Amino acid sequence: MDEAKKPIVIAIASISGGGKTTITKKLNERLPNSKALYFDEYDLEGPENVIGWLNRGNDYNEWNLSPFVKDLEKLLTEPFDYIVLDFPFSYRHADMHSFISFSVFIDTPLDIAFARRTIRDFQHSSTEEIMEAMKHYTSQGRRGYLEMLSTIKPSADFVVDGSQSAARIVSLILEQI
Repeated sequence: MDEAKKPIVIAIASISGGGKTTITKKLNERLPNSKALYFDEYDLEGPENVIGWLNRGNDYNEWNLSPFVKDLEKLLTEPFDYIVLDFPFSYRHADMHSFISFSVFIDTPLDIAFARRTIRDFQHSSTEEIMEAMKHYTSQGRRGYLEMLSTIKPSADFVVDGSQSAARIVSLILEQI
């Protein structure tokens, strides 16, 4: 590969349930000569207590992204035109910032994201487990969602309305690229 021509690295960020994985997959399908990495496929070390992490000032560098970074570095040596990252932290993690060429934040309304997350994560759960998850969200978890809206969203190069269809979101991203 020509050293002067590096792949364009596109980070897709959003709150949990915001559509990162879906949009990453569909964007990867539409972009020529591309590869995708998915954050949730890695067992990454991060803060054990997210609320404590928020109270300490939400330093994204507390997450050890070494396996994710290593795989990205390997992909950057291959002849891809694009690398699409399902990566919730956008530019906010020091180990990833310099690799990202373009960051997208999918701005999905909290109710839609929470409904998607509940459907995705609790489809085989009991009513009690679902109720407990809802109680946790309303008492503490929502803070994590709001934190991303105040730190990740403003750092993105492009913000897209996450209540639109996946096809529309991908089309809007492609127009920006």
